[in-house]
Amino acid sequence: MSIKKMDIVGRKSYRCDILFRVIDIREQGNTKIAVLYGEDFRLIADAPFDDLVPINPSERAKKSQQFRSMEEQSLQLFRQDLHLLKEKREFETTEGYKKPNNYFHMPGRVLHLDGDPLYLKKCLTLYETIGIPVTGIHCNEKEMAHKIGGLIESYRPDILVVTGHDAYSKSKGEKTDINAYRHSKDFVLTVKEARKRVPSLDQLVIFAGACQSHFESLIHAGANFASSPSRVNIHALDPVYIVAKISFTPFMETINVWDVLRNTLTGEKGLGGIETRGILRTGMPLNKE
Repeated sequence: MSIKKMDIVGRKSYRCDILFRVIDIREQGNTKIAVLYGEDFRLIADAPFDDLVPINPSERAKKSQQFRSMEEQSLQLFRQDLHLLKEKREFETTEGYKKPNNYFHMPGRVLHLDGDPLYLKKCLTLYETIGIPVTGIHCNEKEMAHKIGGLIESYRPDILVVTGHDAYSKSKGEKTDINAYRHSKDFVLTVKEARKRVPSLDQLVIFAGACQSHFESLIHAGANFASSPSRVNIHALDPVYIVAKISFTPFMETINVWDVLRNTLTGEKGLGGIETRGILRTGMPLNKE
């Protein structure tokens, strides 16, 4: 079978339910093994070559269109929420529209660490569409904990995203055992290192995790929001929708966790969190020159 790196494939044993990118090819004895990254989900998997099926361009386009429709619907719902938040801020800032609309807003600054450069690019495009100031850095999951301290010092973010790829392997242990996960331990160590620099849950809001990640360990390590409570796959763009809600909620307001999750593509099975203050600050006067 002529499958090479970066080809798009499906797994016969899973009825090709998820599209994968081949990112590495290895030999295990006489068996050829492909290391796979999900195209739309933050999932990493290994599969023997005889379980792989190349996905032709037309089939790939059809599946991709289904996800693009979901993404557009989620973005539309978020824009509606953003419009309502903006109207509420204008009413409160102008004391019921009695004062001039002469103010400006400062949304939260985001530092987004991603183990996948293609996902990072997709996320940065969405951040830009929504209007969130962001610095995106591609970093291997196993290197994140070593680099996060210096990155926080350099960029001083209000919100930190630590994500990439992950997966739970039943053959390695129970779901309660963090050693049974591909990168959950790396994410946990990164969150702990970040909390050494900024202990307050409100001064630095952290989202951490990827597909099937060990949710409880990430929250206990100091993340405000994390994946994946039910150990399901999360969409590549889900972290952005969580960050956007935090970034545009005023710092005097507490964010209801359900309000954050309801417009994501995965929902409460794949994402969860704790009560957190918003980040947005309002200032005046606005220089309109």
